[in-house]
Amino acid sequence: MRERVILYSDLNNFFASVETALHPEYKGKPLIVCGDPEKRLGVVFAKNEEAKSYGIRTAETVYSALKKCPQVLRVPTHFSDYNRYSKAVREIYARYTDVIEPLSIDECAMDVTDSVRLFGGGEKIAEEIRAAVKNELGVTVSIGVSFNKIYAKLASELKKPDAVTVVSRENYKAKVFPLPVSYLLYVGKSTEEALLKHGIHTIGELARADSALLVGLLGKRGEILKINAGGRNDEPVKSESDEIKSIGNSMTLPYDVSDAEQIRRLFYMLAESVVSRLRESGEGKCDTVHITVKDEFLRESSRQKKIPPTALCDDVARAAYEIYTENFTGALKVHMLGLSVSGFDRNVEQLSLDTSGEKEKYEKNLRAQDAVAAIRKKYGYDKVQRGILLEDSSLLNVDIKHRKN
Repeated sequence: MRERVILYSDLNNFFASVETALHPEYKGKPLIVCGDPEKRLGVVFAKNEEAKSYGIRTAETVYSALKKCPQVLRVPTHFSDYNRYSKAVREIYARYTDVIEPLSIDECAMDVTDSVRLFGGGEKIAEEIRAAVKNELGVTVSIGVSFNKIYAKLASELKKPDAVTVVSRENYKAKVFPLPVSYLLYVGKSTEEALLKHGIHTIGELARADSALLVGLLGKRGEILKINAGGRNDEPVKSESDEIKSIGNSMTLPYDVSDAEQIRRLFYMLAESVVSRLRESGEGKCDTVHITVKDEFLRESSRQKKIPPTALCDDVARAAYEIYTENFTGALKVHMLGLSVSGFDRNVEQLSLDTSGEKEKYEKNLRAQDAVAAIRKKYGYDKVQRGILLEDSSLLNVDIKHRKN
């Protein structure tokens, strides 16, 4: 069996890089991308390398950033531009492989195993992609090359910006094992603290740790982390062309949220994106809504429920919020929200439509929803917004990550 060759790409300071590519006059100046440049209590969503040199961090307040660097340029978000650049980058990736898994607007995994005979080894392909992205689009990317997705992701983090890093069978023990466990994907703050208490400080120590100890400490996830640490993860890169079993999006919030009304608005944001992709996929209606909630300690919980078959955003958002209120307390501080739909059927009639009036109302709402989607596709997402989202402008700037399983 051939050794897999996996690339993991991470676009550097993506939002800030796109703004600079579109506005060359920003080049060389410290810059932050924020929800509302005029509000000093707004949040920093992205920063360039120059701003980083002043100690400015993502998710801190604009007020704090200005104290560190009074002359920093403040730029509002333009998600239609970021989506356009993200698509253009993926078109460059597609020159080398059709096995591409978008993991967020600025990250992708690629399987180039079948491409090395045409284009050379994984490192050569990664270098060509890196150069093409920089020369053609004016943004930079860091790419990790390895024999599995976990190590490729880790490699992409080791050298930034504008770099290629290889973690191979020959060097992984020297390059990966000495790193702190926090470098490993899925090791959050609480997991790291639990491991440190038991003397597990590095990825190598995690790979060599007793399985029974890890399972007792972290449950089944402990054994999975041991496998990942040792380079034995064999999860495939999931191409977008694979059969769709669910369609979902998630968002990591710039600050932890506990307010129920904000949570409801966030579910509407997610539902809009999910249902738009459901319509584009041609999968028809869905009858299952699934939510994932990650708290401030990165503990993750999931719940789902059946609903009457639908393709309406309102139905999906309402169901998601109902699941949340039925299963999670108001004291919970939410760090990440995910929403997905499944149970597709292209032919099923809406079960709840028991009168012709209800059916007509459903079809009318669907036409209106599709009309809004068409306007956004042509003129940009920002051109039409729901009133519920305009009640809190900070929510208009949260990056939604796509999942198609």
